Amino acid sequence: MKTSPPAAPVRFDPILLCAVLALVALGLVMTYSASAVLAQDKLGDSLYFLKRQLSAAGLGLVAMAVGMKLGWRKLARLAYPLLLIAIVLLIAVAIPGIGTTAGGARRWIRLPGFSLQPAELAKFAWVVYLSYSLAKKREKVATFSIGFLPHLALCGILVFLCMLQPDFGSSVLLVFMLFVLLFAAGTKLSYLVGSILLALPLAFVAIATSPYRMKRILAFLDPWAHRHDVGYQVAESLMSIGSGGITGLGLGDGRQKLFFLPEAHTDFIFSILGEELGLIGVGLLVVLYAIVLWRGIRAALAAGETFGTYLGLGISSIIAFQATVNMCVAMGLLPTKGLTLPFVSYGGTSLVVLMGSAGILLSLSANTQGATRPVRTGTTDLREVTA
Repeated sequence: MKTSPPAAPVRFDPILLCAVLALVALGLVMTYSASAVLAQDKLGDSLYFLKRQLSAAGLGLVAMAVGMKLGWRKLARLAYPLLLIAIVLLIAVAIPGIGTTAGGARRWIRLPGFSLQPAELAKFAWVVYLSYSLAKKREKVATFSIGFLPHLALCGILVFLCMLQPDFGSSVLLVFMLFVLLFAAGTKLSYLVGSILLALPLAFVAIATSPYRMKRILAFLDPWAHRHDVGYQVAESLMSIGSGGITGLGLGDGRQKLFFLPEAHTDFIFSILGEELGLIGVGLLVVLYAIVLWRGIRAALAAGETFGTYLGLGISSIIAFQATVNMCVAMGLLPTKGLTLPFVSYGGTSLVVLMGSAGILLSLSANTQGATRPVRTGTTDLREVTA
């Protein structure tokens, strides 16, 4: 009697998995270090933020396991439902009484035991939808009326809903993802460049007519001239990173978290990491993100299907872009955006969504045999740098 051979075991990329888990572990350590004094002073429990982040990490592990088990192919069926849910939640958070305001922005929906940040879900839903839509349209992607304009219009709706909060950082990331995936899919460069040129005057007006955004630009241009008002946060961040030197002051020994640097455990956790772990710690962090980007793109190019390739590129680009922007803001190289440091900053919704996204990347990496394909046929071939 013939017996069928046993099914080949599913193998996930161990390098990608270890890099993601290392970032999560580093984030938990730094969350406690950056928040303990604040939590003890304001809430009477130095472990308050750590316990909440540990809970989020636990949910994130479940989300990662689900992503690995579910597999990336099944996400194609969920492209429209996920986007619809994201839009509904973005509308809901803008409604007084539903959305919760903190720091001058209404970005959270308070639920029993936790707060939900719809913009974080919208980023993931947007990548899934774009990947599915562009893969489905294939050769029509290069056309203006089918491949470019509908995606641009939908992105405009999402950006408008994010700006109601306001959430400029998420808006920038949504637009960035649109351009990355449109480029990868083969959209004409003239459409992309033309839309950027048309958007520049609108962006200038949006900044010039908003005192809140103008203050951020002033703080970016010269934080030291505005050291005691709009440039305070950036100046404190620069002092924090600068005092770390090569080896850092030592884990837990940072000074800027002692009520000098606002948002030390969230948007500016990179500054505390640089202060306490120094250039060595910063270098390790950058290497971990580079590994995630490298292995993520490698898995994407080995997917063998257009949807999987776009999805992997999108997720990898989100993580890399958000990390780059966050670190540049902390170093005064970009105006403040309100984007967290992926896997590291305190924030439950962000951590769970990112770990779930990492699970999808890991499912892309399963049982790949090293075969890769170009992103833009005849234009860009990344096989040599990802092998």
